[in-house]
Amino acid sequence: MNLKKNQFWMVPVILTLVGIGLYSSISVGQTDTAIVSLEQTSKAFTSVAKKSIPAVVFIQTERKVSLGTMPGNSFQYGDPFDFFGDEFFNRFFRDRQPSQPSQPQQPREYRQRGQGSGFIFNRDGLILTNNHVVRDADKITVRLNDGREFEAKTIGRDEKSDVAVIQIDGKNLPTVGLGDSDAIEIGEWVVAVGNPFGLAETITAGIISAKGRNNVGLADYEDFIQTDAAINPGNSGGPLLNLRGEVIGINSAIATQNGGYMGVGFAIPINMAKFVKDQLLESGKVTRGQLGVLIQEINQQLADSFKLDSTKGALVAEVTANSPADKAGLKAGDVITRIDGRKVENIGDLRNYIAMLAPKTKISMVVIRDGKEKKIDATIGEASEAPVASEGAASLAEKLGLMVQEITDEVKQFYQLDSTEGVIVSQVKSGSSAVEAGIQPGAVILSVNQERVNSLADFNRALQKSQESKRVLMLIKERQGTRFVVLDLR
Repeated sequence: MNLKKNQFWMVPVILTLVGIGLYSSISVGQTDTAIVSLEQTSKAFTSVAKKSIPAVVFIQTERKVSLGTMPGNSFQYGDPFDFFGDEFFNRFFRDRQPSQPSQPQQPREYRQRGQGSGFIFNRDGLILTNNHVVRDADKITVRLNDGREFEAKTIGRDEKSDVAVIQIDGKNLPTVGLGDSDAIEIGEWVVAVGNPFGLAETITAGIISAKGRNNVGLADYEDFIQTDAAINPGNSGGPLLNLRGEVIGINSAIATQNGGYMGVGFAIPINMAKFVKDQLLESGKVTRGQLGVLIQEINQQLADSFKLDSTKGALVAEVTANSPADKAGLKAGDVITRIDGRKVENIGDLRNYIAMLAPKTKISMVVIRDGKEKKIDATIGEASEAPVASEGAASLAEKLGLMVQEITDEVKQFYQLDSTEGVIVSQVKSGSSAVEAGIQPGAVILSVNQERVNSLADFNRALQKSQESKRVLMLIKERQGTRFVVLDLR
């Protein structure tokens, strides 16, 4: 380009215009790339929907109940957790058809109907769902995505994990694949499919918000996946899937204050469900492993008292006599930190791992005892249906806000104790550290500062060790079990 001397002022203008053109071109290119990326993500969700929806089923249940004796769910309206179980049926899907009672005093019968979700994992009609969806049902009807309806039979249910297997009489049915919940990561995209409020074929998306939730209080064995994918009444029993269309969890419950979605949902990991499913198909019941210990979480006070570097692990509060743990040499006060090479982060890790082992399985544990690591091998036993009950409550001393006394035969009989071991709490002073620790009259103190106590003299002598530290470590026995507590001397 040839410019005359008086035309040089045009050069910056031309360069600016060229720059604007290039910028506009780059911006358009970047926008196109972003759109393409979003379209690809959208297609991933579409692919999951196409794979899963044909295998997700709508479950309707029916049962007869009597007014006034209607079976209740412990998760009532307004409670922080809702299983979408009986209470959901009561609120939304009760079909009242009263029979004519022969006498006015007799309760009237009603036909109660409820609904939930499930998914076919076997082409011959085997379906996974929640136990609370089909529990106590007189009739179970399953409707497929293509409109066909079948009456289902229950293959097996497990209350402790809230998993159930039902079956319909079908062949070459659409299925969804089961993934590996151990491989999931926090932050991954997930998709929930189900029938919220009876709206079939509903798909919602979110992420894995957390995993390993085991202190929620919804089941005996918990290892929940937490997600923010929208889950509502009717979603229970439906699948939670990864972007490959594999089931990684069974949607079970939400944290809610109004009965609806509030951003926190819980799903049973599919690996736990597979363990239960395999046993239900094989024998109709679930057999779990047992170590024979009562365990508790470790707070900072306990960590300081046991001279631990962290609050990770599971603290052994009691060893059942003649149990696998007892035979292996485990003791109260041991802190289990590893099992078969796996880290034990908390009591849920230990409980779930042991439960999923077959009886007679040999395990290797690493425990901390008296500040040193120790390796202990054990052979897993079979868990009994009813947990071993522990007698007593929790206890301390007058300096801690408690009155204690020795356990005579009369005291043993009055409190219905099984032995005269320890000393018993007779009174608890309000506002004391004992009250703050949840100790109540009737609790038995088994040890103080890791010394066994069987008399007031033993108790007072062991308590003297806390004069400088002003903290007392006690092992107490309650009706709920045995636990360690740390109390402040005031």
